[in-house]
Amino acid sequence: MASRSKGAGKRKPIVPGPTYEEMLHPRKVQAQLRRRADAARADELDPLNLYNIHWRNRRGQVRKIVLPSELTGVKANVVVMIGRDFPSGSHKVGPAYSTLVEGEVNGEIRPGEKTVLGPSTGNFGIGTAYVSKLKGYRCVVIMPDSMSKERYERIRKYGGKLDLTPGTESDVILTLERTHELKKNPKNYPLAQFELLPNYRFHRYVTGQSALEAVKGVGNGKVAAFASAPGSAGTLAAGDEIKSVYPGCAVAAVEPRQCATLYENARGQHRIEGIGDKMVTLIHNLLTTDYVVLVHDDDCVMGMKVVTDGVAVLKKKLGVPASAARAMSGLFGISGICNVLGAIKMARHLDLGPKDNVVTIATDGIDRYHSVIEDLNQRTGTIDEHAVDDRLLERWARQVFLGADTEEILDVRPTRQKNRLFRQKEEVWSQFGYGKDLLQAMKKQDFWDAEYRQIPEMDREIAAIRN
Repeated sequence: MASRSKGAGKRKPIVPGPTYEEMLHPRKVQAQLRRRADAARADELDPLNLYNIHWRNRRGQVRKIVLPSELTGVKANVVVMIGRDFPSGSHKVGPAYSTLVEGEVNGEIRPGEKTVLGPSTGNFGIGTAYVSKLKGYRCVVIMPDSMSKERYERIRKYGGKLDLTPGTESDVILTLERTHELKKNPKNYPLAQFELLPNYRFHRYVTGQSALEAVKGVGNGKVAAFASAPGSAGTLAAGDEIKSVYPGCAVAAVEPRQCATLYENARGQHRIEGIGDKMVTLIHNLLTTDYVVLVHDDDCVMGMKVVTDGVAVLKKKLGVPASAARAMSGLFGISGICNVLGAIKMARHLDLGPKDNVVTIATDGIDRYHSVIEDLNQRTGTIDEHAVDDRLLERWARQVFLGADTEEILDVRPTRQKNRLFRQKEEVWSQFGYGKDLLQAMKKQDFWDAEYRQIPEMDREIAAIRN
């Protein structure tokens, strides 16, 4: 690991933030600083909010909800970790911070010297703009030009500038091309979530260990399956950590039926913002992905509408306890519902019982999807924000959640499937300058474990630069 460069003392000071260990266990932060950081939640632009990048509530428990079986229709417990309460409103702020702070540790970037680039389709870009604002960096987010307006508004709110590329979620390859073009300017520093391994480290360590804790006291206290949709595939790294404790855990990558890239190397447009990017990302550890699950994009949008506005319907028509129906409202964005549907399908596919737990992630909340709901209202022509049609919401609830079936689940454990996915990865990343030696090394678990083992030394360096 590169250490701080000579003359670093003449450079602008670094705004301090947490280590990986402190993001996993925020109570390990010095007590007075912890109290100040908790109080800083009242002002989201207070840099002390960097110490609030963690999965826990004020009581130190992992933020989660166990979905009612009346909604899921499965015997297994679907345990959803809640990301909307992270600073900036999504857990993607974690890998954004981790990638930037590792650049600081390595002496590659300091405030005022370079512009941070954030290639993204939304939440990572928002997180990049947010962390850059708190740490004093200029920021440009490169993203497709057809995402929800709330995403653009949030990025601008944090002072980030937008460099928009043509297309939608499924055209993220154009953002990569634009990022690699801008990267040629030494004044730019990309937080390349699809290819830089701090993203993997954050999720394997912080999200993975938090997931293991989230199931304590639920069912048998173990994890039978973990489901997550790959955008950058960072969140899927949590499965590596879960498998290190429960080797039999099934890890499922969930993607849109309309863009079944992992499933069958297909391409297409879809409505699930934040996932399904027409490629195998560089940081995706294909060795630990066991299944690929397809979901319909409109099911995710309709499901988001149901849990947001259908509290009364869920209670009266499906028998969901009132407290659970109220608790779910506002917790889920589109990709969160996608993950939930993937978890339900895996629970059915594996025939899991009432003691078994399936863990998944709600990346963000409803706050950045109101325009998507408006679009759904217009497309259906039967619901508007003033007159909710309860019959349609009930039909959607039964179709989307209770009707989630075991079709379109692909077992990618066989060697031929792994080799196909490795080839897909090589086709993308060789064109961006990554050589055969690295791509071959990624076919061995030793590569990923070695990257993971960097965390203790990285933590020592993070603590050193802030002191």
